[in-house]
Amino acid sequence: MAEARDTAQFSFVAMEHEILKLWDELGAFQRTLDNTKDKKPYIFYDGPPFATGLPHHGHLVASTIKDIVPRYWTMNGRYVLRRFGWDCHGLPIEHEIDKQLNMSAQQAVETLGVAGYNDECRAIVQRYVKEWRHTITRLGRWIDFDNDYKTMDSWYMESVWWVFKQLWDRGLIYQGRKVMPISTALGTPLANFEATSNYVDVQDPAITVLFALNDEDAHLAAWTTTPWTLPSNLAVCVGPQIEYARVVDPGTGKRIYMATERLSAYGEFEVEETLSGSQLVGRSYQPLFPYFADQLDQGAFVVVSDDYVTTESGTGIVHQAPAFGEDDYRVLQEHGIEAFACPVTMQGEFTEEVADFAGQHVKEADREIIRYLRDAGTLYRQDVIQHSYPYCYRSDTPLIYRALPSWYVNVTSIRDKLLQANEQIRWVPDHIKSGRFGNWLEGAQDWAISRNRVWGTPLPVWINDVTGNAICMGSIAELADYSGVTVDDLHREHVDPLTFSVAGEEGTYRRIEEVLDCWFESGSMPYAQLHYPFENTNVFKAGFPAEFIAEGLDQTRGWFYTLTVLAAAIYDKPAFRNVIVNGMVMAEDGKKMSKRLRNYTPPDELMESYGADALRLYLINSGLVRGEEQRFADAGVRDMTRRALLPWYNAFSFLKTYAEIDAWSPEKGLHFGENVLDQWLISRLQTLKARVAAEMEAYRLYNVVPQLFDFIEDLTNWYIRLNRARFWGEDITADKISAYSTLYTALLELCQVMAPFTPFLSEHLYRELAELSGVEPSPLSVHICDYPKAEASAVKPALEQAVDRMQQVILLGRQKREEVKIGLRTPLATLTVINRDQALLEEMKLLDDYLRDELNVREVHYTTEEERYIELVAKPNFPVLGRRLGKRMKQFQGLIAALSADEIATIQRDGMIELEGESFDTAEIEVLQQARDGTNVVSNRFIAVDLDCELTPELIRG
Repeated sequence: MAEARDTAQFSFVAMEHEILKLWDELGAFQRTLDNTKDKKPYIFYDGPPFATGLPHHGHLVASTIKDIVPRYWTMNGRYVLRRFGWDCHGLPIEHEIDKQLNMSAQQAVETLGVAGYNDECRAIVQRYVKEWRHTITRLGRWIDFDNDYKTMDSWYMESVWWVFKQLWDRGLIYQGRKVMPISTALGTPLANFEATSNYVDVQDPAITVLFALNDEDAHLAAWTTTPWTLPSNLAVCVGPQIEYARVVDPGTGKRIYMATERLSAYGEFEVEETLSGSQLVGRSYQPLFPYFADQLDQGAFVVVSDDYVTTESGTGIVHQAPAFGEDDYRVLQEHGIEAFACPVTMQGEFTEEVADFAGQHVKEADREIIRYLRDAGTLYRQDVIQHSYPYCYRSDTPLIYRALPSWYVNVTSIRDKLLQANEQIRWVPDHIKSGRFGNWLEGAQDWAISRNRVWGTPLPVWINDVTGNAICMGSIAELADYSGVTVDDLHREHVDPLTFSVAGEEGTYRRIEEVLDCWFESGSMPYAQLHYPFENTNVFKAGFPAEFIAEGLDQTRGWFYTLTVLAAAIYDKPAFRNVIVNGMVMAEDGKKMSKRLRNYTPPDELMESYGADALRLYLINSGLVRGEEQRFADAGVRDMTRRALLPWYNAFSFLKTYAEIDAWSPEKGLHFGENVLDQWLISRLQTLKARVAAEMEAYRLYNVVPQLFDFIEDLTNWYIRLNRARFWGEDITADKISAYSTLYTALLELCQVMAPFTPFLSEHLYRELAELSGVEPSPLSVHICDYPKAEASAVKPALEQAVDRMQQVILLGRQKREEVKIGLRTPLATLTVINRDQALLEEMKLLDDYLRDELNVREVHYTTEEERYIELVAKPNFPVLGRRLGKRMKQFQGLIAALSADEIATIQRDGMIELEGESFDTAEIEVLQQARDGTNVVSNRFIAVDLDCELTPELIRG
């Protein structure tokens, strides 16, 4: 690495591979853990990916964030344990197995048995581990793969049982029947947050059917987009306050009831009578289908009412199939109607109860059902509707809603605890706290946590087959106490056969069949990754809640939510204190990244083209770390090399080149002189350290890269460029040693500041800088260094402002030369720097030599008399103020135009001014600087210059 001198030949990719080897040889990651193991823990939770696919760009965003923050806090002296984890249970694995075996889970279990099916699932969990390890390591992320955890490990599952038992003991677990989203392709219910993650715009039939009333020759017209639910109809619902009309259809002569507001959507009618919905309640009608006519004894086939009915669409009358709609089920329960019919399997097929359509998938049966209704004369209208419909996020098939007996966490009873926990969390970006996440918590429903599946953590509930009493197990030991058997694996094949009796009680206790929703396992991760409370109790108590987590925006209804529910339920606390939420990564064409479409560069190929450091900088400088959606552009990664990494490397190369010529070494000691730009660069370095620390402690990673850009610009385009001559001199002077010392210090500490963000180049340059002294670096790795703290005594705010203004003066002066077409080689007589702040101008006088050299002027003058050169003009921002002031705009337009120079200066200074009791800011009043006649002034909002552009014979001669 040391001989890489020609920057045109320097390969960042090759350098990164050498650093990966170095870290491996040094055991660098383990050294950072060993060095901090006695320090205060900083607990970080790594949300585990499913072990069923390869890492994609979304994982790279989260992994970059989850590497930067632990590295930063490790360098700040905290012990940050980092374990990789794997989600091993649930639908993703079973779906893979079903595809592999080419049969449904039900068929597979019938063929292989529970044990054989679970063995198949277990076997594919590690399929992609090697690829994950390669990609995550190549990204530069330090995480412990060897000491990982898997949700299928029995010790992990035991802690999940313990979590469940805590809820059970608090009375938060209950069994009930609830209408839930069902993936018929997978034959399983989904949690509400899973069901809302994949909406697809589709076309569905929208039909209006007629229910014949029993007490008059008239019909109730009801509209539905799910014809397949009509065979299970048991009631119709009206809005109690809605006005309904009985009309005569001019085509058929039939009398029909529908909401008055909806008549125009169906045509022109003769209205015979109007009445409120409450007046229709209790009237009975003829069933559309014969299948459940016997439910009449249970109160079926009557009109009920509820406020959920609206007149926004349809007829204002809604048919009720309580097995297939949440409101349907609730309304019939509230009206005391016991009728119930659910003739659909978990695979979405009609049972034999519905003889005409038995065996058909409900969505495919729509056409036959509509034909049946038409033949029966009860189909009134048939349309097609385009709407957004929920699809299974795993199988991309339409979901249905179906009543299901399930076990629930009573989330609604602890909603206040969830909201209180959320108040204690710092969200980045902060709008998610009260927005997306807060709103979700306010509407949180009870959480269905049981799944009728095979591969998962069994619900630890045993029920007496005679008395119905239930016992919940919270550990392997507790199960052994009851059953007399100690198991070493908690999967179904091992615990399902275990039964027991309780002295003095009839019957045998048998485990219920369901397994836990894998999201319950994810939410249990803070406890289960440590096998708490069976082990690591002190570690857990010292680090709960976690300091930090990070995942994508979709996890506001997933992992973030389940973590919060379980922590609030058990401990009345949040599970984490700080969270960074990244947005979703899209392909450059705005579409979802697709292997089939090949509309993105695979992660490993991307890093082998541009390097991981450039990728990391691109990701954290994007809207992704603000929770925004981002189109991924490879060119943006390449741009990070051009804007940051290459100039940074070139600055080091400059130092090394001249240090070797002069045989200068930092080993001889660092000595600093009085040079004003040396003092400025050291001050800028302190400011950089302070600002990066402030942003990191607020978890605003997106504000770090702009700080880096600014500093590298100052380092390369200003400090080195303006000081080249100091390095060129033949003699080793005190001034030259000061320049070397300043540049070396800036580069060394920049490596330390940027180590968490660009771990490869930081490491490379850290070691290269050590080679200037001809010694091994100490510590051996930049990542073992303490994070550099800002030295307050070296900060010179006035000087930093003066140099910033000097930079702007130089740019304005060049702009003026270009306007008048006088090149820099031609000297000019004078430059006048204009600003009201006398103290600023006094500080800038220290920079006279640089201004003269950069703009090739003989003299530099300074003045605070802005009014001699500049006229300040205030103008209203019409688009902004017009919306706010309306008719008063003309009045304030005159007041703004009449503002004095002092009043305009007030706006510039304070950013605000009050007129006629109204406050106005700089977004509403624009301040323009106009050069007075007879001057050569150019200006910006900070400073102005007057460049004497008159060329005398003497100046032309140079």
